[in-house]
Amino acid sequence: MTDRPTVVTTFKDLESDERLRETIERRCAQLADEFQEVTRFEITLTEDGSGFSVHGHVTGKGRNVGAQAEASELAPAADRLLDKVERQLRKVHDKQIFSQRRDAQRHPAKKSNAS
Repeated sequence: MTDRPTVVTTFKDLESDERLRETIERRCAQLADEFQEVTRFEITLTEDGSGFSVHGHVTGKGRNVGAQAEASELAPAADRLLDKVERQLRKVHDKQIFSQRRDAQRHPAKKSNAS
């Protein structure tokens, strides 16, 4: 993939953690390599009183996926979020690919009678 997707990581009411930001960006780049239609990742990390909450939104050509995850620490919460995003992207991707295959099987190409 020539163009890297935009990754926006926001630490809401938290001190910025550059190491975690880099980890999130690496993981998003891996997802973008696999799902090349993705153009933007928006990740928001916040403290929710009993732990940390992470919200994510992924957009791209024909893609619009959102998820959220919680954990007692920031890094595991971000990992859980990106795992959920990956599952959702795979589900949408597989649905598109396999629906095209099913349509092709239902409507096979007509054979020509060239003799």
